[in-house]
Amino acid sequence: MKGAVCICLLISILAQSVQAQPLPPVGAAPVAGDPQGIRQGRFIGVVVGTAAFYTVTLLLLRKQWYKKKVPFHSFNDNREWLQMDKIGHAATAYGMSRGGYELMRWSGVNEQASILTGGLLALLFQTTIEVFDGHSEGWGFSKGDMVANVAGTALFMGQQYSAGQQVVSLKYGFRKTIFPPYRPNILGSTTGVQMLKDYNGQQYWLSVNVASVLPVGPSFPRWLNLDFGYSGSGMIGGHANPPVVDKEGREVKFERYRQFFISPDADLSRIDAFSPSLQRFIGTAQFFKIPAPSLEYNRVKGLRFHPLILPKE
Repeated sequence: MKGAVCICLLISILAQSVQAQPLPPVGAAPVAGDPQGIRQGRFIGVVVGTAAFYTVTLLLLRKQWYKKKVPFHSFNDNREWLQMDKIGHAATAYGMSRGGYELMRWSGVNEQASILTGGLLALLFQTTIEVFDGHSEGWGFSKGDMVANVAGTALFMGQQYSAGQQVVSLKYGFRKTIFPPYRPNILGSTTGVQMLKDYNGQQYWLSVNVASVLPVGPSFPRWLNLDFGYSGSGMIGGHANPPVVDKEGREVKFERYRQFFISPDADLSRIDAFSPSLQRFIGTAQFFKIPAPSLEYNRVKGLRFHPLILPKE
């Protein structure tokens, strides 16, 4: 597949453009610098693994979602799904940028080349998906999606270049909802598909490291984050809800509304007990929000407190 070859060439060129020397971070960096020099075994494994992931993922998507190809076209979906789709694109691009960066640093690649490689890999993957959408009968190339992809990538790259750490990160959460059975072809019939397609069950969190933004003392826990979340509920259609009925044949109507959350969080990658390599992968894996008490506000149900996991709705 041509895309996989492009990935291999991209990583090789960027990684070898400068010698592998860590960039001194501004402030308290969560991960110590790697030893000098590219670790050949790790580097080859990362290049091959990344190319394989790219190829297999796109082949699966083409088989499952992009079965019928049509001439390239675009469409405007910026008003759909209470903008949950756009935030999801930004969060995905952010997570992929960070993951690519951490893999490069783990391989001993220079800091600046790792940042650039991680960001470009995320944009390459997301842009390929958008091109697939542009040739799909049920979708189209979305400029809004591309803006969100660039925004998520820029959030990671800008912080890493300027501060040497991620003061603000984007995270993902999920809960089961009552809505997929009414439109399983749109929202998913299995949990795995619903995690991608049921926007009612998704939450996206802007996670802020408290010690990095406030003048706290040396005894303050450096791992403590404060998360601000967003979600939507009552959506069984993009722009509006189509008519649906329950098992007894009675029409069911759902009110669409936005949800806003605030919750404490823990950035485990800032805990010194873990090795530098483990810290890197913990930071990437924390794309998933740790369940914690949260406070929610929405215009329909007002202010609500959730002790741990968000309730099924």
